[in-house]
Amino acid sequence: MTIDCRDPERLAEFWCAALGFTVIDRTRDKVEIGSWEPTVAEVRARQMPPTIQFIRVPEGKTVKNRLHLDLSPIDCGTDEEVARLVELGAGKADVGQSPDRTWEVLADPEGNEFCVLRSLAP
Repeated sequence: MTIDCRDPERLAEFWCAALGFTVIDRTRDKVEIGSWEPTVAEVRARQMPPTIQFIRVPEGKTVKNRLHLDLSPIDCGTDEEVARLVELGAGKADVGQSPDRTWEVLADPEGNEFCVLRSLAP
């Protein structure tokens, strides 16, 4: 998955903290993060979760994302996860969502929307 952005390092730092990922590759204009380091053997052995690349582009974000991430906390409730993500640099976002929704819409430090869904914590 690739996300265009102005500051790949800053977004990689935010999303690594949010998802528990690590940086697996970087160049001057690109940072790739993931929960695993892709190798030919691993990719052939099983389906693995995607990595995320942040690639520097000159223009800023202008409209609502057509594709976004949904996060479901596993160690805490939704409100606690939202508070953690806001502390990391996310902001609340209004994309015209219904007031009776069961999820929260946030935006990363460059304004890319994502949702925090119901908690999977016991």
